[in-house]
Amino acid sequence: MREPTVAVAFGGGGARGLAHIHVVEVLDEMGVKPVAISGTSVGALIGSGMASGMSGGDIHDYVLGIFDNPTEVASRFWKMRPESIAEVWNGPRTLLGNIDSKRAMRAFLPEQVKEDFSQLEIDFQVLATDFYGQKEVVIREGSVADAVAASIALPAVFRPVKRNGAALVDGGLVNAVPFELLFDKADIVIAVDVVGGPTADDDEEPSRIEVLSAASQLMMQTATRLKCQIRPPNVMIVPPVNGIAVLDFMRAKSIIEKTTSTREATKQQVSAALDAFRKT
Repeated sequence: MREPTVAVAFGGGGARGLAHIHVVEVLDEMGVKPVAISGTSVGALIGSGMASGMSGGDIHDYVLGIFDNPTEVASRFWKMRPESIAEVWNGPRTLLGNIDSKRAMRAFLPEQVKEDFSQLEIDFQVLATDFYGQKEVVIREGSVADAVAASIALPAVFRPVKRNGAALVDGGLVNAVPFELLFDKADIVIAVDVVGGPTADDDEEPSRIEVLSAASQLMMQTATRLKCQIRPPNVMIVPPVNGIAVLDFMRAKSIIEKTTSTREATKQQVSAALDAFRKT
């Protein structure tokens, strides 16, 4: 009897995606190496590390080495600075959301991440959104850093990434957890949903800002539920990320600590899926 093959889809969710680290670490501990990975937004970033051969411990240490050190964060943000005054003032439309995501990747992506998809140890797919084409784009070749840059290009924070004539933005806008890309690649598909949702404080009504920031979460949750009704993944892991802001990366240590229960959930669900396959 052969062992089942496993594929993992890492979803988008900004800083909430730091919970993905628990999943990578547990798979390492279980001796489970995916044959394929897909990722959206921060999930693409984590996936690029895993596909390049980084362990969960490597990713964990790298994240805390940066975001638990304000001086290190400041140094990397300095590397993202505009190269000229003209770039800063290049028209009123660029005053908001003017961060170059490619430059951000050069500043923050681990050196261990391979330059090209052809160099990766694991089959890897990155999900982005074609803004004008109004559709998802799956990137499987070329520069890994540029693909991740497109996938994380959150509107109002990053500029769109130009690729093959298209303006690409955050993949979460069309597909927050791209697990359906993996059904033909492995026996068991694991999906990790870190979209999260709003949390209630006492009995107060949410503010307009809270409603606005949570609107995308609610829409992404709905889209993922509809996909699951059509064909769910074998394993769906949902870390406890409610209440974590999308740009809360400076709270990396506390986020990882808050989502520690993800470890046991991952171990139990993956073990159950493996056992069920072996019995067939």
